[in-house]
Amino acid sequence: MSTLVNPKNIKHAVARHKPTIATLPGTRLIADTLEHHHRRAEPFATPPADSGLKPVLGDAGLPVLGHTFELMRLGPEYQMRRYNQLGPVSWANVFGRRGVAIAGPEATQAVLVNRDNTYTQGGWRYLIDAFFHRGLMLLDADEHRYHRRIMQAAFTKERLEGYVAVADEVVDAQVWKFTRGGDVELYPTLKQLTLEVATRVFMDAGKQSDDVVTKLNDAFIACVRGGTAIVRYPVPGGRWARGLRGRRTLESYFREHLPAKRRENSRDLFAALCHATSEDGETFSDDDIVNHMIFLMMAAHDTATITATATAYHLAKHPEWQEKVRAEVAAHDGPVSPSYLDGLMTLDNVISESLRLVAPVPAFMRETTKDTEILGFYIPKGTFLLVDPWVNHLLPEYWTEPTRFDPERFAPHRREDKQHPFLFVPFGGGAHRCIGMKFGMLEVKTILHYLLRTYRLELKPGYDVHWDTSSLPFPTDGLPITLTRI
Repeated sequence: MSTLVNPKNIKHAVARHKPTIATLPGTRLIADTLEHHHRRAEPFATPPADSGLKPVLGDAGLPVLGHTFELMRLGPEYQMRRYNQLGPVSWANVFGRRGVAIAGPEATQAVLVNRDNTYTQGGWRYLIDAFFHRGLMLLDADEHRYHRRIMQAAFTKERLEGYVAVADEVVDAQVWKFTRGGDVELYPTLKQLTLEVATRVFMDAGKQSDDVVTKLNDAFIACVRGGTAIVRYPVPGGRWARGLRGRRTLESYFREHLPAKRRENSRDLFAALCHATSEDGETFSDDDIVNHMIFLMMAAHDTATITATATAYHLAKHPEWQEKVRAEVAAHDGPVSPSYLDGLMTLDNVISESLRLVAPVPAFMRETTKDTEILGFYIPKGTFLLVDPWVNHLLPEYWTEPTRFDPERFAPHRREDKQHPFLFVPFGGGAHRCIGMKFGMLEVKTILHYLLRTYRLELKPGYDVHWDTSSLPFPTDGLPITLTRI
């Protein structure tokens, strides 16, 4: 088994990909200029005569750049501002395209349920296909159903129990090494841990060297951030070029190890995909397995890191909740299991509230296959859509004091999240709802179980985290935290 690599390696890898937009001189001027543009709303497209549909209003933003800087720099603050100014359906220029933003549970449901296949994954393909080519999330309609049907064999109850057993071994062995008392940067520390879990659970790569594991993580970071490149061309040193290089690294690794996985039938996900067979006898090709492994590895360890980090931050920020969860996990000795983790209801509510306040996937991308309407607004064929779940999670008409950390809102006597089936959607919805969300929640609970049994989590007085939202959210300073051994 590889040992836990120095988290500074991960910190440096993240730093190499951090955006410079937020620190550019004149960003206040940019914001002021964009505010001026916000007051000059124009129609996205003219509805057909006698259709009774309304035009989508919005603005292009700055020449060439559009609203990309604001979206990447301000994240939910920008999205909420647009929602309050222009409503649940509006348009803007982002990432080099004119796109329509969709927010609010009703509009979100219309897109994610996708009853007549009007909304394809073309929006995701535009952003990330170069790096996560033919991953499950990028497939549509019958092809998506075909691949998802086969992949279900890798997420059976028996497989999940095996994955959790491996995750338990890794986390139990590594959490106590975080510190012997003192300050750490929690995000890179947890990111290294979730990569260790992912390489063991997904690839059974416990015998890989620290250098190989760090190289893989660097490649995943480059691929994730490549999709938000403003210059979508392999300029040396740019995000796009780093992402393409990361993709080549990952392809090389999985193709090299695929023949051995075909021969064995170990309990890791890589082997599960190699041997996955649907009820109709359908199986994956070698190319399918490589594409799915690259996508699933990214989806698994990035979103798990964000969720575990956000939850740990809120527990440190609210020590009364930290003690409630610690009391819940303290009574359990020995390895964890899915049934035990499913029973941690206080922790479950705390994680849900953290997911509400920090959406691990800030937007879901789609593209229209034909002219359509959303809430009475005309959306022409070929429109790039950005569904904003983070906005749904902060709407004051649904959530009591929406910016306040309040896990009780998910308790049985309140269940504010149940006011609409598409109000709380951290894992997406409809046919493309995250296939690995069950294991993701079990992994996060495993990490927090051991973290809270081992340490007391404390922040410096007055500290508030700042989330970088230029791709998937992460704390700009790594989230410095004091871990005191219990």
